[in-house]
Amino acid sequence: MIDIKKIHPGITYLNNLPNLLSDQINLASESDIFSPDKQLIKAALKAFGGNNNHCPLNGLYSLREKISQFIQQEYTYVFNPEDEITITPGTSQAIATAISTFIHEGDEVILFEPAYYSYDSLVMANGGRPIYVQRKHPDFQIDWDEVQKGITGRTKMIIINSPNYSSGSILSVADMDKLAKIVNGTKIIILSDESFGQIVFEGYEHQSIARFPKLASRSLIVSSFGKSLQIDGWEIGYCLAPAKISAEFRKMQHLQTFSVNTPLQMAISEYLGEHNFNDDVAKQLQSKRDILVKGLKKSKFTFSPSKGSYFQILNYAAISDDKDVEFCNYLFENKKIAVMPLSFFYHDLFDQKCIRLCFANSDETLHKTVEILNRL
Repeated sequence: MIDIKKIHPGITYLNNLPNLLSDQINLASESDIFSPDKQLIKAALKAFGGNNNHCPLNGLYSLREKISQFIQQEYTYVFNPEDEITITPGTSQAIATAISTFIHEGDEVILFEPAYYSYDSLVMANGGRPIYVQRKHPDFQIDWDEVQKGITGRTKMIIINSPNYSSGSILSVADMDKLAKIVNGTKIIILSDESFGQIVFEGYEHQSIARFPKLASRSLIVSSFGKSLQIDGWEIGYCLAPAKISAEFRKMQHLQTFSVNTPLQMAISEYLGEHNFNDDVAKQLQSKRDILVKGLKKSKFTFSPSKGSYFQILNYAAISDDKDVEFCNYLFENKKIAVMPLSFFYHDLFDQKCIRLCFANSDETLHKTVEILNRL
């Protein structure tokens, strides 16, 4: 079982940043430079001003309808809003609910590193055993032969995340086909974290599980409005799954959270009645990524441009022999830049001499960062 007294090093690192930063540049965590559309804020104020204290157990039906319409429009797959879509208090809670619903003592869960903080901790907290598969640097692609070797009679779940929270890599059609072959004929459940699903660059398509009916029939897809509508702090997410899987998920969510903020659900539902998910957010973030990748072309860093998310990985092996934590400390103390060691996203703190930068920041800050890093 997980030692609940032990806090993930990445969380500790991020929690300490607000106390340490003054004139430093913070590219370790997500910035608050983006603001929700004024019409969405107006809808929220209207909803909070009304008598909206009722708590729909599985989420506001009108919002579930909007989600169903969006998924069908984007990926063709139809999820029934009545029994296949559940509103959740954010993506992280949906992941926790999904894992605690289906993972029990002795179950094995395959997950891919670098990975989001909570995956393996939640698996262990529920008595499961994480089976780690490393994405291959520098493009952080998955070796599916290695995945196949990790499958046993105890394998209960495979967790995927695209665009990847830690590396900015994405899964391709070929990846999804290989995943489908691996799980064919098994009872393995797929948990697909698609938090950054709308933030994919350079004409790539987000390969949602919802594009692949055979996979969708055995999967839970979790996402939220946080990235697409730039409302991370609102913590309104959703889980898509076939009716039988959704029914089990809902039982656990009712025990864990019971319901989700009703006025904010109403505001988002009203807003989506007149607006699309933010089509411009990917373009905005690609332009910010480009400030980094174009600006650092002649630097001593090596990298593959991020294909999605807010994050860019840089390898500094040509600059320093320091471990990534030491190199990040050096940047913070001497160059006044806070970035994340990539090793924090591996269970064994695997060091590849890589750092992760969050480019969801102001253009001015990113240009300043490029200027500083180019001098290293």
